[in-house]
Amino acid sequence: MRRQFDDVLLGSIELFCLAAEIGSFTGAALAAGVTPAAVSRSVSRLEARLGVRLFVRTTRSIRLTEGGLAYHQQCRGALNQMLEAERELMGQQQTPSGTLRISIPTTYGHHRILPLLPEFRRQYPQVQVDIHLGNRNIDFVDEGYDMAIRVRAQPDSGLIARHLEDAALVVVATPDYLARAGTPQHLDDLVQHECIQFELPSSGRRIAWLFNDGGRPCEILTQGAYVCSDDVLGGVTLAKHGAGLFQAYRFTIERELAEGSLVEVLQPYGGRSRPFTLLYPHGRHVPLRLRAFIDFLMDKQKGWGQVRVA
Repeated sequence: MRRQFDDVLLGSIELFCLAAEIGSFTGAALAAGVTPAAVSRSVSRLEARLGVRLFVRTTRSIRLTEGGLAYHQQCRGALNQMLEAERELMGQQQTPSGTLRISIPTTYGHHRILPLLPEFRRQYPQVQVDIHLGNRNIDFVDEGYDMAIRVRAQPDSGLIARHLEDAALVVVATPDYLARAGTPQHLDDLVQHECIQFELPSSGRRIAWLFNDGGRPCEILTQGAYVCSDDVLGGVTLAKHGAGLFQAYRFTIERELAEGSLVEVLQPYGGRSRPFTLLYPHGRHVPLRLRAFIDFLMDKQKGWGQVRVA
């Protein structure tokens, strides 16, 4: 079989990735121990092979083109997989090491995952953790993530899902707000109240509040002058400062409830929750650092709620 990649081409791909990540041919040359001219020739060789420009060059800077950005993401992923395979074969992965890239919703990140990371790194000091805090859906392949945590994860045959917990929901407000506006006793009372809204960034749809009414689950679209998107903790902060009612995850406000700075209302209609799920790609080599983190997290979450494995 004819070779598709020779040593020169593989070296050119490595230099291209270095230049893309450092943002400079000179910087890439210094990192690789070659001349800037060698980096420039390598990039030109790739552009000639591919028939596209990979960089927009000026006298002072370089910038990836759209095609260059896509090519870099694929090349860096391939190089990283080659490195992982080499390390494992040579026995260098006896202890977890390298960079773990994870994507977590802001709420879950601040209250569940980030507080655990120092302990994880004390156990595995050779692992660096790159954290994306946000609620948008990420692309594991194109963006190079090892793992994500999501609410209401959609079925995907390319992903392995591990259930973390069913996070309890509660409606809360400050004692000051309730003294001004009254305490709602029934679900119908919500129309008389300022209900802080959360809007899904992916769809622009406002999230319905979840309740049990007479033993039956129901959803209510509330109304209010405050709308937060992307970060649910914005709604918690507004509620803590007397802006109105907000349906929040109990784990985000446990201290405030214990202190009395927030008060739970509509308790007879409570008991609803939303699931949080750990996701990682199926059908590829799982780095030891990811396996270590999953085991660590699944052990820690035993106190968060009922464990289910999907």
